[in-house]
Amino acid sequence: MPFQTAIILIVVAVVVSAVVFGAIAFRLGVSHRKKIAEATMGSAEEEAKRIVSEAIKDAEAKKKESLVEAKDEIHRLRNEADKEIRDRRSEVQRQERRIHQKEESLDRKMENLEKKDETLNQKIHDAEERLSEVEGIKRSQFEMLERISGFTTEQAKEYLLKALEDELIHEKSVKVMEIEQQTKEEADKRARELVSQAIQRCAADHVAEATVSVVTLPNEEMKGRIIGREGRNIRTLETLTGVDLIIDDTPEAITLSSFDPIRRETARIALERLIADGRIHPARIEEMVEKAKREIDATIKAEGERAVIETGVHGMHIELVKLLGRLRYRTSYGQNVLKHSLEVAYLAGIMASELGEDPTLARRAGLLHDIGKALDHEMEGSHIELGVEVARRYKESEAVIHAIHAHHGDVEAKTVIACLVQAADAISAARPGARRENLENYIKRLEKLEEIACSFDGVERSYAIQAGREIRIMVKPEIVGDDRMVLIARDIVKKIENELDYPGQIKVHLIRESRAIEYAK
Repeated sequence: MPFQTAIILIVVAVVVSAVVFGAIAFRLGVSHRKKIAEATMGSAEEEAKRIVSEAIKDAEAKKKESLVEAKDEIHRLRNEADKEIRDRRSEVQRQERRIHQKEESLDRKMENLEKKDETLNQKIHDAEERLSEVEGIKRSQFEMLERISGFTTEQAKEYLLKALEDELIHEKSVKVMEIEQQTKEEADKRARELVSQAIQRCAADHVAEATVSVVTLPNEEMKGRIIGREGRNIRTLETLTGVDLIIDDTPEAITLSSFDPIRRETARIALERLIADGRIHPARIEEMVEKAKREIDATIKAEGERAVIETGVHGMHIELVKLLGRLRYRTSYGQNVLKHSLEVAYLAGIMASELGEDPTLARRAGLLHDIGKALDHEMEGSHIELGVEVARRYKESEAVIHAIHAHHGDVEAKTVIACLVQAADAISAARPGARRENLENYIKRLEKLEEIACSFDGVERSYAIQAGREIRIMVKPEIVGDDRMVLIARDIVKKIENELDYPGQIKVHLIRESRAIEYAK
């Protein structure tokens, strides 16, 4: 027990000693750190004072340097300003000297002008005095002449003017007649040279268009196949094309007769293909006719494009090109209209070149001058009116439209191009063998015959065949019944007798056909 007490006392003494020692150590550490901090603060204040002092010294030095540089710059600018002032003062002095010299020169000129003005005034005064003297002498002379001649001044003037006018009128008339005669002779000579040169440079061939085509057959047996059983094949072909097939004693040949070249060519192509194919029956004939029509349409377009390329005319509307192609199958007094238009274009272009006009415009006007003939079968009006209308519709120039309008003298030709187209048209038509009057009259009669037939209601299409001795008329079965066909035929006959002149008699043949088509699938 005393031993444990002693240990406790020892432990308490050790703890108390440790606490006392820790407190002393803490006090010593705090005082040491305080001394170190005070020392650090003192050195920092000294460093700050040193830095501030150095900054003040640097600022003073830079201030002195800036002042020196500013003084130098002020001195330089002052010198430059002084120099510029001296230069301007010198320039002003030079300008003042020049102005002074000019003033002196102007003063001298003014003095000279005043002297000249005085001299001129003196001369004018002298001239007025002399003019007064002359007027007096002139009056005295006029009075003397009036006494001698017995005429007053006005009467003498009138007499002299009348005599002079009569003499001038006579001389002017003689001179005008001489100039007119000389101009006419030169113009006739020049025109003959132009026309002969144009004709010489454009030597076109002429082939009179016929109204028949001949198709060669491989053998005589083919004629029977073309006729068909009870004539159904030949009847179908004639009905579809409007062409008359003449099968006579001519060996291995069939003649196609029609005034319309397009129909005749369609029938020829279809028949040749049927012969080559060998299958000849109504359905096949109808198919071949449709193919032939499409081929004719393609040929028409190709012919129009060829005409445009050959004449060097560009930028033409595609519809005008197609109408030009249709002229390939149009004749005028037996002359092919497309060949005639090409020839007119060449002639007009050559003459325009010789006269210094635009040859391209002349060729364009010549090529289109008969374009209305491609429409006169389908529309009312002359080919000139139709040509002007279609040219204006497709935006042709006014020069071309005027040339179309004036090429037959319907209106007065107001341009050189229109006159050239007139001349070229007359040259082309007047060539030997170019036209044939009877053929044109014959075609017009057949066209009139078809026109009369188509004017009745219910008529689908009509074809004049057998050289105009027969007309076949297809009527619409849904409109015209069997009982009306006799009445329509009688009315057509009466109208033909009243409106048409023709030799012999004309057979009016009406056809009414009903079809029912179905397909087995």
